[in-house]
Amino acid sequence: MASAPVVDQSGLRMGNLELSAEIFDCAINEPVMHQALLRQLANARQGTHDTKNRREVRGGGRKPYRQKGTGRARQGSIRAPHYKGGGVVFGPTPRSYRQDMPRKQRRLALRSALSAKAQAGEMLVLDGFALEAPRTRAVVDMLHAIGVEGGPDSPTTSKVLMVLGSHNEMLERSARNLPEVRVLLAANLNIRDLLTGDTVVMTRDAVEHLTEVLS
Repeated sequence: MASAPVVDQSGLRMGNLELSAEIFDCAINEPVMHQALLRQLANARQGTHDTKNRREVRGGGRKPYRQKGTGRARQGSIRAPHYKGGGVVFGPTPRSYRQDMPRKQRRLALRSALSAKAQAGEMLVLDGFALEAPRTRAVVDMLHAIGVEGGPDSPTTSKVLMVLGSHNEMLERSARNLPEVRVLLAANLNIRDLLTGDTVVMTRDAVEHLTEVLS
């Protein structure tokens, strides 16, 4: 049975939380994780890139000079690709980069990433976070107290992923000014944020949600 340390808002360690071995201690499937990451990155591309070919560029409606007798190479248009301002050959055109992936494989990729974080000791469980008003310094102090460097005063640039089971307005508003801290709902957890985060801090209800959904 896998486990993760439980800490409170002040950084005090409160023991360990047993985690589902099916979710947080399964065999890591790196090829599926790689495929899921490429799929997410590809689906994020807009595909709106476009270049104009010689038919679409402006100008070049007449022949620049007569066919014979000039001693120069014959030309039909000043908008040919080898002219400045001419059309682009084989340039990018709008297209879709969307990739499909079976749901079972997507869930396997998430389980593999969660297991990798848990096995590497890069996962913490936050017992609770309460504030009367949004305050960025409170999140920075909490991260320093639990041994995670994610604030602007940190000597390192480690990235922290905070996963919540439900919306916590004070925590979300307090952390949004920290560029190295990303706050997500467990329902929106994805392979890219899991792999790019150096430390994953999850609330208890987030662990429960992922255990129920990914089982």
